[in-house]
Amino acid sequence: MKKFDVQKSPFVVPTNDGKLIEEHFGLASINSELSLAHMIAPPKWSEPFQKPEFDEYTYIIKGKKQFNIEGELIVLEAGQSIKVLKGTRVQYANPFDEECEYLSVCLPAFSIDLVNRE
Repeated sequence: MKKFDVQKSPFVVPTNDGKLIEEHFGLASINSELSLAHMIAPPKWSEPFQKPEFDEYTYIIKGKKQFNIEGELIVLEAGQSIKVLKGTRVQYANPFDEECEYLSVCLPAFSIDLVNRE
């Protein structure tokens, strides 16, 4: 039995808001108990509020990303990271003038059925 998986062609999640989502591990790519995705959020992008049934870890590679966590605004910049616990009402946005590149890890793996968008 092979003890590793190499991801050479991540699943590109179709979006209609200009955001790039490349899932390397998760339910849509190499099946995994967690999901790992590389993302690029364009300037002025935002998502609706959600209350996910998974913990989400975010690491900012380039640019800035805004988090509205139960009414508290937090802005992370390159080199910073955050963990948002499952069951937390959160909105992700990039209201800035440059794109934001980041990594996202969800545990358990991201599923549209678990995100609970408003």
